[in-house]
Amino acid sequence: QLQLAESGGGLVQAGGSLRLSCAASGSIFSINAMAWYRQVPGKQRELVAQITSGGKTNYADSVKGRFTIVGDAGKTVYLEMNSLKPEDTAVYLCNLAIRLYGEGRARDYWGQGTQVTVSS
Repeated sequence: QLQLAESGGGLVQAGGSLRLSCAASGSIFSINAMAWYRQVPGKQRELVAQITSGGKTNYADSVKGRFTIVGDAGKTVYLEMNSLKPEDTAVYLCNLAIRLYGEGRARDYWGQGTQVTVSS
């Protein structure tokens, strides 16, 4: 079985910073990719940042230069968010492509989501 535990959301003023974390635990054989998405009610879920097992990163244009995704060997992915803007307000969800022991391929797993609210 697998568990993803997210933490780090909260309320912050515009210009502030937050750090989200998502820790995976369970019978993990490998993690192929890690990503953060965000969801605003009434809008499509948006890819914010992604990192592959080889360390290649990809960011949404709206967060480039402000957000940094970091994955560590301890099966945790972080999203460091600086210079936050009110339009960054959303529920942030981690997404990991994980292959478990005994399975032949990786599957997508989602965290429970954490609310980030940026006040103006």
